[in-house]
Amino acid sequence: MDIDEETGRKIQELQILEQHLQGFLMDKQSFQIELNELLNALEEIKKTEDDVYKIIGGIMIKADKKELSKELDEKKKIFELRISSIEKQEKLIENKASYLRTELNDFFHKKERLKS
Repeated sequence: MDIDEETGRKIQELQILEQHLQGFLMDKQSFQIELNELLNALEEIKKTEDDVYKIIGGIMIKADKKELSKELDEKKKIFELRISSIEKQEKLIENKASYLRTELNDFFHKKERLKS
């Protein structure tokens, strides 16, 4: 089946968009894992009456509960913002990819009908 230059460009663009989506998915999963770890740490800090510690450069040091909770809350907000940003980018790219898929499907269906 012969494909014109414009259709070839759309196919290539769709492949690139799908690669970007895959990258976003991996980044989002990574941030969600880290966010879950932070949420678990915050929960444990709230539950414990014992001293709390944090690891800095491979060294575990005693930390103030309130300060550590505040620090983890800030990190939590950052991860939530990153995830939200990725989701917005994903949505934009998914919409563009969906549009391209529709255009390409239409093109190939028309080609098939012309063959018949």
